[in-house]
Amino acid sequence: MSQPQKPQFDTKNMIMAVALSMLIVFGWQYYYAGPAAKKAQEATQTQETVQATIATDGAGQVKDRASLIAATKRVKIDTPDLAGSINLTGALLDDLELPKYHETIDDKSPVVTLLSPSGAPNAYFVEQGFVPKPGSTIKVPDSKTEWQVEGAPTLTTSTPVTLTWDNGEGLKFAREISISDNYLFTVKQTVTNSGTAPVDLIPYGRAQRQDTPQVAGYWVFYEGPLGVQNGGLEEHKYAALKKDPDVPATVPSKGGWLGFTDKYWAAMLIPDQETNYAASYRFVKIPGRDAYQTDFLATAPITVPAGGSATYEDHVYAGAKIVSVINSIFEKFKFAHFDLMIDWGWFAPITKFMFYLVSFVHSIVGNFGVAILVVTLLVKLAVFPLANRSYASMSKMKNLKPQMDAIKEKYPDDKMKQQQETMALYKEAKVNPMAGCLPIFVQIPVFFSLYKVILTTIELRHAPFFGWIHDLSAPDPTTLFNLFGLIPWTPPHALMIGFWPLLMGITMWVQMRLNPTPPDPIQQQMFNWMPVIFTFSLGTFPAGLVIYWAWSNTLSILQQSYIMKKHGTELNLFGNIKDSIPFLKKKPAAT
Repeated sequence: MSQPQKPQFDTKNMIMAVALSMLIVFGWQYYYAGPAAKKAQEATQTQETVQATIATDGAGQVKDRASLIAATKRVKIDTPDLAGSINLTGALLDDLELPKYHETIDDKSPVVTLLSPSGAPNAYFVEQGFVPKPGSTIKVPDSKTEWQVEGAPTLTTSTPVTLTWDNGEGLKFAREISISDNYLFTVKQTVTNSGTAPVDLIPYGRAQRQDTPQVAGYWVFYEGPLGVQNGGLEEHKYAALKKDPDVPATVPSKGGWLGFTDKYWAAMLIPDQETNYAASYRFVKIPGRDAYQTDFLATAPITVPAGGSATYEDHVYAGAKIVSVINSIFEKFKFAHFDLMIDWGWFAPITKFMFYLVSFVHSIVGNFGVAILVVTLLVKLAVFPLANRSYASMSKMKNLKPQMDAIKEKYPDDKMKQQQETMALYKEAKVNPMAGCLPIFVQIPVFFSLYKVILTTIELRHAPFFGWIHDLSAPDPTTLFNLFGLIPWTPPHALMIGFWPLLMGITMWVQMRLNPTPPDPIQQQMFNWMPVIFTFSLGTFPAGLVIYWAWSNTLSILQQSYIMKKHGTELNLFGNIKDSIPFLKKKPAAT
């Protein structure tokens, strides 16, 4: 029997395989990996260049805002919505006030300050410009460049201003700044090249805040670095950026915007929407201070031809987050998801609907508090059929109380049997014990949406109601514990239970007395204490929300009382009250 032949080693094939593999490796390195690495290296060098060019200025010593403004040459800003100036040193937008808004409800209080120069307390400014390509020695304007004014000396809605600077090497930079749409700055940067060779320049923009801003602390809306890149929302909290200072959050994108948002105000960089760029959110440590920065850097340069010019245009939004203004800007410029500058929350469609409904009613009645009352009534009418079925079911349950008491007496020690017999009784009477929860579940999104509207939208900021309610977005300023101002004493914050929270608690308590008494004693105690807990917890909520809840409870009491009377259910509210208070509760007669 012949032995099987061993396979022979084919040297020729092995050499060809090794050569082919090397060809593939070197080809991939030459045509893909090499260019990719070079591109990444250039991007890194560009980032380093832009950071050096737009180096964070500001010494550790904090200086007075007014003195910093007075120490520099400036171009005045004067519009119905904005007041301030542009710093000719660096062409920085670093002095901006909002004359239509005051710090408090007192019109004599200071107007809201949005932007302040670098080095001032809570400094906050915006800068735009160009950086050269890595390795280039072209002189470009930076944060210390002294610009000159051409034409109009004041920036208004009808008169733009033009700033110029000549680098002395054949490049002249001109920056035309105009204001439209209330708070929108349009910045048109033109570079003229009188030299003999083309020049590549990379556009950038940055918004910086020095010192950690104090956020309101509400979980219901976001404050901090914010943007939209690639159609998605970017939120980077101050604490998160500070925790990892060496790794900025960088997102490549085309279109969108980025900057900082506060509860009512925002300053946003809006790059050219057709330009690819890298958006960065970063923490910056400067001598003696913390700083936070959002910036964008174009990924491709613009070329200024020899003997020609090139233009780059972008925008800055700096001002109040007014819904109608933001919507009109979106309609005009189509900035991606520009409405997300306002945090509409989890129930965004409902929240927007509630805002527009409240605003529409306000345009008719002229008072946001009255508008909230009217909208509450409209919501009640919308859920009227569902609420009627719910209250009818609860009335039937209330009428079954004698039979339920009999079941307890029949099976005093058998909880399981009590539940079985009770459910059988419900089934026989065609009663749904969960029906009473349906109107509550329906109104929870409405409640939170209205909460967002009152707390977040600037339209309700300092909006008055009647009497002592001068700001629907602030808590009721009165308190039960100083007899609503009769006693000259300011109680602790936890005891600030004003008239409207107290009225809300009373109406909630009355409404719960109309509902069937829970069979479980623990549930009974929970129901008895719930109005008290809600009164204290909502005492610090915006007055507009508490007014909504108190009015909603009142409408529910009227509706539920009517349904109960229609089904022959005895109201006997006073008896229910006595039964809910331990020392007034009727004791069983002695046998």
